[in-house]
Amino acid sequence: MEHILGQGWEITSAGGATGEAFFAKHQEQKLFLKRNSSPFLAVLSVEGIVPKLVWTKRTENGDVITAQQWLNGRELKSKEMSQERVAKLLKKIHDSAPLLSMLPRLGKAPFEPDMMLLQVETELDHDLLSLPSIQSSIRFLQDNLEYIRSEEYVVCHGDVNHNNWLLSDDNQLYLIDWDGAMIADPALDIGMLLYLYIERENWNTWLAQYGIDLNDDLLLRMKWYFIAQTLLSIQWHKSKKRLNEMEHWINKLSAII
Repeated sequence: MEHILGQGWEITSAGGATGEAFFAKHQEQKLFLKRNSSPFLAVLSVEGIVPKLVWTKRTENGDVITAQQWLNGRELKSKEMSQERVAKLLKKIHDSAPLLSMLPRLGKAPFEPDMMLLQVETELDHDLLSLPSIQSSIRFLQDNLEYIRSEEYVVCHGDVNHNNWLLSDDNQLYLIDWDGAMIADPALDIGMLLYLYIERENWNTWLAQYGIDLNDDLLLRMKWYFIAQTLLSIQWHKSKKRLNEMEHWINKLSAII
């Protein structure tokens, strides 16, 4: 990174699973750097969904380094996920034609529910598959697969956890960390957000802010995708030996199945 920025820059790791993100500071200049970020980032920047992309440079070994504004701000708190601006930004993302036209050019095809079910059936290990709540959940996915087809496919973030929502000091809201972006049913994002953060009696209000009505079809699709994502999350936490988090998600699953 030093040979790209020049002398005088202080570079520190930004953490994360890949180790490919960094903070860079030089006097009053602050940048967020990432190695081999997707070209999708440029469209997200233009749409105002992520902090502004400042430049993109290719290194001699072929790596692509992107630099974004490093904004002072904070993650949203769980209780803030019910705010109208969260619903409005997610709706803006789901309605974005530039985002939807970009992902196929990057080789992304629509993520169909049967593909997600196959992922669940093949990735969960033997120990998890022996748990009654896991077995019941997979049966639910299998039994309802034919009923959750949707004609609407949008760009979904795939991980709308509150710590991926950045509120800058100037009160601008962003949704960051787009490594898992996909073309899918919007219920995939909406269901995860509602089940995790919004009390059931407030779902109608949140969805009205987003711009749609709650009906039985949407309810089933949201439940289906939430269960599928939860199963995959349980396996991920187990593979990382994060057993407390694994148990947390198992309990959450047991409460709705």
